[in-house]
This record gives sequence, C-alpha cells and structure tokens, in this order.
Amino acid sequence: MSSVSFPVGLAASYALTDMGQNVEIKDTVALGDVLVVDTDRSFTGQDGHTMTPGGESSGVPGDLADRLFALDLGIDHVHVLQNTVTVRRPGGWDEGSAGAVTEVTHTFLRYYDEEE
Repeated sequence: MSSVSFPVGLAASYALTDMGQNVEIKDTVALGDVLVVDTDRSFTGQDGHTMTPGGESSGVPGDLADRLFALDLGIDHVHVLQNTVTVRRPGGWDEGSAGAVTEVTHTFLRYYDEEE
C-alpha cells in the first residue's frame, strides 16, 4: 500500500487507497442538444473551462471532459464551471446517453473500487 507523507503538524500519513468519494448529482436537465449536470463538488474556480474532442484540455476539468469524450456518444463540447458540467451532443439526449454522462461524473473523483 502506498502512502503520502505530509509535513509535521498536518498528518502522519494517509494511504492512497483511502482516497476518493463519489460526486453527488444534485440535478440533471436536458435542453435540446445540451445536458446540464449540477453536482455537489466544485471542479474549477470561478473561470470556466471549455473542451472539444481532440482539443487542448488540462487539469481536473480536462480529465473529466476526456472521460466524457471517451464514452463515444458523439459529445462535441464540454464546459465545466465550478460545480456544473454542461455537455453538448448533437441529436439530443436519450435516457441511456444521459445516464452514461451522469455515471462518469458521479464516479469521477473515486480512486478505488467500492468493493475494496
């Protein structure tokens, strides 16, 4: 098991396998080609991040966008602003595609399997 050491006074150490939690999805709204996912976690500061497939992406918002693009649902635009993830998919959203985006967002910050 790996561990991270912190400066004296902060903590002795934490096991990396003890990290990660699910992101609570507060609401999901589909408006035509756009799906808006409202969460209980902030992924950015006050500046939003916009990503497109094959475009430049970095940091936490970029990692989330890369996972959403990897779903191969035809997503062509992801915008992350604080706790809101806005995803565009030409042709609109059905229950399965919206559910896949919600699941990826829900498990995005989990670094372990729930069975462990």
